[in-house]
Amino acid sequence: MILKILLVISIILQFFAAGIAIKLTQVTKYNLSWILITTGLLFMAVRRLFEFLPFISEFNPDYFRQFYIWMGVVTSLSFAVGVFLIQKIFIYMKHVEKERRRAEKRFLTAIIRTEEGERSHIAKDLHDGLGPLLSSLKLSVSTLDNLPNESSRQKILENAIETVDEAIRSLKDISDHLSPHVLSNFGLTKALIKYIEKIRQTGQFKIHFETNLKDERLDEDIEVVFYRIATELLNNTIQHAQASVVTIRLNLDNVVLILRYEDDGVGFEADKILRLSDREGTGLPNILSRIKSLKGDIKIDSRPGLGSRFYISVNTDLVR
Repeated sequence: MILKILLVISIILQFFAAGIAIKLTQVTKYNLSWILITTGLLFMAVRRLFEFLPFISEFNPDYFRQFYIWMGVVTSLSFAVGVFLIQKIFIYMKHVEKERRRAEKRFLTAIIRTEEGERSHIAKDLHDGLGPLLSSLKLSVSTLDNLPNESSRQKILENAIETVDEAIRSLKDISDHLSPHVLSNFGLTKALIKYIEKIRQTGQFKIHFETNLKDERLDEDIEVVFYRIATELLNNTIQHAQASVVTIRLNLDNVVLILRYEDDGVGFEADKILRLSDREGTGLPNILSRIKSLKGDIKIDSRPGLGSRFYISVNTDLVR
């Protein structure tokens, strides 16, 4: 009785192991070594089943002795060759790990470059924007004591006040670039509309913007990342695309936020740029690193002379 119970448990475990092995076959990219090991496990499970039949029926295993021998031979060969070839699985795993590390290194480099780019942009804005204004203000104030009459002083004071007002406006623009108050106060849609209006005023190209978002507020990280991605794409279009029309669609489909961006510009070789994602001047490393931070997906369709299309999606539930 005990032997019968142990045999039943053995059969269950054998088929369970074979089932797991079959599921892992796809994970191992249908590697021959794993297929052979799986085959061996299946034959072992079938053999145990045949060994159990005499306990519940009049089945006589002696009738299939030669079949048992061949089954044992096939099982042994499957395990022997499978184990011999299993090194390919380890080579594949090492390759996957190496690619993962390379990808992490590329994204880390992209994040560092993004941060350095932001710092450089801030430094440039402060130097080119506030620097001359403050220098002019200092010059105006330093000349007050040397002026001969009150009317001249009043004129200098008025000029100084105008300079201070312009410096405040410049500081506000820099602050908006760092963290747009419209984004934090009113949400992604209104922030994008305001930014798009600024681009439209330049008359460089037409922008069509569509969205099913109204006053909905999303996770702060999602709003910031999608705002930065959209502005980065528009900046790329301004600098590189030579486009005449840009279409932006921002839609929330259940819990998935989707950004579709299209332009009719000169395009680029998407595969080549993605392989060399640390290439400077395209802004793609910044976009890829931001999407990765939200566990999102991106698809790029672009060829020289045929414009560019970006499809970006993020599951908002995964970010909460």
